[in-house]
Amino acid sequence: MPDVPIVDSHLHLWDPTRFRMAWLDGDEVLEKPFGLQEYREHSAGLDIAAMVYLQVDVDPAYGVLEAQWATALAAQDPRIQGIVPWAPLEYGDRVRIILEALHAISPLIKGVRRLIQAESDVEFCLRPDFVRGVQLLPEYDFTFDICINDRQLASVVKLVRQCPGTQFILDHLGKPDIAHRALSPWREHLAELASLPNVMCKLSGMVTEADRRNWTVDDLRPFASHVLEVFGEDRVAFGGDWPVVLGASSYKRWVETADQLTAHLRPEAQKKFWSENARRFYRLA
Repeated sequence: MPDVPIVDSHLHLWDPTRFRMAWLDGDEVLEKPFGLQEYREHSAGLDIAAMVYLQVDVDPAYGVLEAQWATALAAQDPRIQGIVPWAPLEYGDRVRIILEALHAISPLIKGVRRLIQAESDVEFCLRPDFVRGVQLLPEYDFTFDICINDRQLASVVKLVRQCPGTQFILDHLGKPDIAHRALSPWREHLAELASLPNVMCKLSGMVTEADRRNWTVDDLRPFASHVLEVFGEDRVAFGGDWPVVLGASSYKRWVETADQLTAHLRPEAQKKFWSENARRFYRLA
């Protein structure tokens, strides 16, 4: 286990009895409440110093309500030091009223996420209104979490190039096909994205893209090594992706795995990975 306090840059909490979450329908592992008590149980023995709550793809009608709910959870556990809610950035300038509402809820709201991964159009993120919505985020001191799959990565590079004033962080390495060891063209596109200075990357969500029942650390290592190489020690952060991670691993096993994948880093770089990079990106206390 890491010997430094952990800032988990990617935590989900949810209650499908409160918010409609269609993507959970029929999921035997995840279709139930996962709250602070469950997280404390699953993370017992780990030195979790801070967490960043990421939106959980509630149906859009609940978007602002989810942000309010997450803020209330932060009052129960002050380790929740950042919140990243949903916003319909494809509305372009008309998203301002939602960004204003989110900004007014709490200073804990640090950025937004609008999932792209399920869009069939690989150039969805290049639609002019979407680009405009992303360009507006710095006006509210918001960052953008990029959640895509690997086939959308080339388009995201073009998006980021059009938004030099926005700070981005890539969730889950861009979801490469780890199960089939498909390094290319993900590897080349990721290097191009990493060449842009306003992008960071989370080492997260890997085990659910691998063979969920039979993955090993060695299956993940080529992908993690490439991320660390192209982004460097200042732009990679740990993300737990709990409870989604439970589809392939316990939370503790994923932390142990991330520790093995970064064990070769010098001590200063390990502190950056486990804590300092996430604190800097999300402007945590």
